[in-house]
Amino acid sequence: MKVRFNSVVKMLGVAAALACASTASAQSKGQLTAKFGLNQLTPKVESGDISAPALPGTKASVGRDIQPVLIFAYGLTDNISTEVALGTPYKHKIYGAGAIEGTGQLGTVEALPPTAFLQYRFFEPTATFRPFVGLGATYAYFMKERGSFKMTAVTNPGSNVPTTFSIDNKFTYTVQAGMAVNFNQRWFGDLTVNKTRLRTDVNFSTGQRQHMKLDPVSVVLAVGYKF
Repeated sequence: MKVRFNSVVKMLGVAAALACASTASAQSKGQLTAKFGLNQLTPKVESGDISAPALPGTKASVGRDIQPVLIFAYGLTDNISTEVALGTPYKHKIYGAGAIEGTGQLGTVEALPPTAFLQYRFFEPTATFRPFVGLGATYAYFMKERGSFKMTAVTNPGSNVPTTFSIDNKFTYTVQAGMAVNFNQRWFGDLTVNKTRLRTDVNFSTGQRQHMKLDPVSVVLAVGYKF
């Protein structure tokens, strides 16, 4: 997957150099754009403890994932636009941390975070390079939570009944910063960084709970088309 990201970066760099010599037409009032890319989603975890009877300091960490993403934007004015990001579920592995660091994989979960942004794009629509910022509403939806035998050993030692768990879905917000590069009047590429404020709770079938501060950061590399 790193190879794919490096390839996209090189492509954007070459195209940006070519674009400097051309006339650009960026997102403007009434214009619809669509872009497709890859999104690396990395949770910045601060884990609470799993409640008793787990050992004090029993925490968790969450791995990152990369998935394709499809993004549509519409220009309300030459500088203000709306954007909707859609994609496939992100598949995260959950590991032991704190007092149980090194335990290994406790479980897996899939997350789907559709987000709608309101953006401000700097400079004129004809600028080759156009930085932008945005604020978005996000719904973090969790599904297909699956625990491992290690989770059962941590939460309910000595039991033959596997521990299951669920994660609360949450409405929250996301802040955004990015840079668009126009290759020509129709094609463009951009790099976007999003940071979501996300705090939620994990509920175990044993009756135990755990509070999680996830606050994921996503980095999107995409190529788009202006209709």
